[in-house]
Amino acid sequence: METIKYNNVEEYITTFPADTQILLIKLRATIKKAAPEAEEVISYNMPAFKHKGILVYFAAYKNHIGFYPTSSGIKAFQNELSEYHVTKGTIQFTLNKPLPIALVTKIVKFRLKENNEKLIARIKKR
Repeated sequence: METIKYNNVEEYITTFPADTQILLIKLRATIKKAAPEAEEVISYNMPAFKHKGILVYFAAYKNHIGFYPTSSGIKAFQNELSEYHVTKGTIQFTLNKPLPIALVTKIVKFRLKENNEKLIARIKKR
């Protein structure tokens, strides 16, 4: 079976059922609003946003949407993630529940701040 190679996020989203597309569009808009200066890319064949490094990835599956804010993004919000299935680098949002827009916004802003701080630290090391 051949894997589809996505060229952009729009193309990625259109390959899913309508209900899933609505959630993906909402998640995408939430990330864009939280990080308007971030660049939208396809990385590892998934939608991602980057600004001074990768901020977050997201991907749709049969029963959930995976949100990948790196392990530090999960660790920083672990108390607020108790109702979700979480692994070291992934938060799973089930398709039958509303997306936690406020939480996603906080995580994206945290990742922006973290990437900015990492860049400043690298510059200071030079």
